[in-house]
Amino acid sequence: MVVPLVDLVIQYRNIREEILPAIEKVMSRGAFILGEELGLFEEEFARYCGGSHCVGVGSGTDALFLALRALGIGAGDEVLLPANTFVATAFAVSFTGATPVFVDVDRKDYNIDVTLIEGAITDRTRAIIPVHLYGQPAEMGEIMRLAKKYDLRVVEDACQAHGARYGFRPVGAIGDAGCFSFYPGKNLGAYGDGGAIVTNRADLAEKIRHLRNYAQKEKNVHPVIGYNSRLDSLQAAILRVKLRHLETWTENRRAAAKLYDERLWKAGIDVPKEKSGCRHVYHLYVIQHDARDELIRVMRDKGVFCGIHYPLPLHRQEPYRLVRKIPRNLPVSSEVCGKIVSLPMFPELTAEQVDHVSREIIHFTNGKMERIP
Repeated sequence: MVVPLVDLVIQYRNIREEILPAIEKVMSRGAFILGEELGLFEEEFARYCGGSHCVGVGSGTDALFLALRALGIGAGDEVLLPANTFVATAFAVSFTGATPVFVDVDRKDYNIDVTLIEGAITDRTRAIIPVHLYGQPAEMGEIMRLAKKYDLRVVEDACQAHGARYGFRPVGAIGDAGCFSFYPGKNLGAYGDGGAIVTNRADLAEKIRHLRNYAQKEKNVHPVIGYNSRLDSLQAAILRVKLRHLETWTENRRAAAKLYDERLWKAGIDVPKEKSGCRHVYHLYVIQHDARDELIRVMRDKGVFCGIHYPLPLHRQEPYRLVRKIPRNLPVSSEVCGKIVSLPMFPELTAEQVDHVSREIIHFTNGKMERIP
């Protein structure tokens, strides 16, 4: 049995009869940039996220950058973020001219360790980017408390967390802005790059709308330097179709995660744990294994394809070796990067596939235990 890390083709086949008419509608009208479909998607996605406004942009990275830019973050400022995340989170900070400051992560959920945030704040700190990593919400209650205490902006990196909830609140509409990616493999993925910013602040939404379109308030008038970062109408039309299925897909992911939990936990595997009061949407299902690299090789030979998110934490990436780290050596991020492994996870994953993956992991683990003298 072959089990891919993610399967985008099967999803397309299932919704093909809805997708093709949506594409044809855009093509026949010829409104490819900032068209009606984009406006409709922005309304629908804002409502889904519990926000008042949504602005579609070119990618999740652009969403983070434009949110920070609209909040006035720039040279001389510091922005706190977790060390264990995709590099785009740090790049977005660097694009503004500000400096990322890496905070270690919580061993239980891999999100930013909120007990370390206050010690990381200086007179240059202007913002916090909590990343809802793998689909698990960060500890937003404490983050918002600290942000209020120190007058900091909060930009949620929800690029892996479409539909996740902290308490009763969807992530993305809790801080000043929430940033989403629609990269094809995401829980809500386009057929190309795309992103969006959700906010309850009308002033911020207006700034971002101008910045994404060359800063035009009227055609050919550019009061400030702007950017070209717009969510294409074709992608918006596709996302409108897929948004209607997102809750079903999310529940399918959660069901697959529960099956993994039941099978792997009994075998002593370190499985992800959904935080109390939160809704994990399992963009990725990440376990830890002491023999991670060997496990991945053996699983590939058995037809099971796994991934690592992420093998090299941000403080070990060349552009960021000299930035400030809290604590200095980031012990948890440094340790887990050698153990984490992402198992196959997508809405169409079958119980038979989960069983196969789980059996191979347990077989490998038991074999390793038997060889220990």
